[in-house]
Amino acid sequence: MSHTQVVRPAGAGHETLYVLLVSLLIVALAASVVLLRGERDDEQAIASHQIDARRDLTAAEQGIYTDLRVAFDEIQLLREESAATPSVEILAEEGLPPFVADAGSQSRGNHQWQWLPAGAYLGRSQAPQVAGSFLMILPAAESAEVDVWLRRNSAAVLPDDLGQAALIAAGWQQVVSHYDAGVTREHRH
Repeated sequence: MSHTQVVRPAGAGHETLYVLLVSLLIVALAASVVLLRGERDDEQAIASHQIDARRDLTAAEQGIYTDLRVAFDEIQLLREESAATPSVEILAEEGLPPFVADAGSQSRGNHQWQWLPAGAYLGRSQAPQVAGSFLMILPAAESAEVDVWLRRNSAAVLPDDLGQAALIAAGWQQVVSHYDAGVTREHRH
């Protein structure tokens, strides 16, 4: 005599429920991680007379601004060595961009640089549609930061006074750099 045993299928409803619950748990966990560790909007507000070096400058202007920041360090070293501020000619002889006249400087506005006795370098743009004119005001103290200003108008009028109020009144804008989380984010792999 043969005995037949009937095996009924396990209820798919329970398995589906468990898979659904685990999936929801994974999604909830991922959402909480994204909310807690997601990128925040840490952008700092800037004054109306200022422009952000990362967002508001053209590519040519960003290049000149970066060159000025690097040149400032070299100018500080030259000031310490000779106890005098180097002239534009000396900076060009040293091959320091943006003071040297080369193909790169011509493609970024062909600025004509001059030293102003008030303590600044003025670069008048020959192509304002490419890049505006720059003014780099050297600090009196060695440890202070350089002050860079931009004027996109072709007539780069320089006031007698290099104070902030006079520059703003003459249409110059101060270039500022804010390094927020989006710039300095570390990626650890």
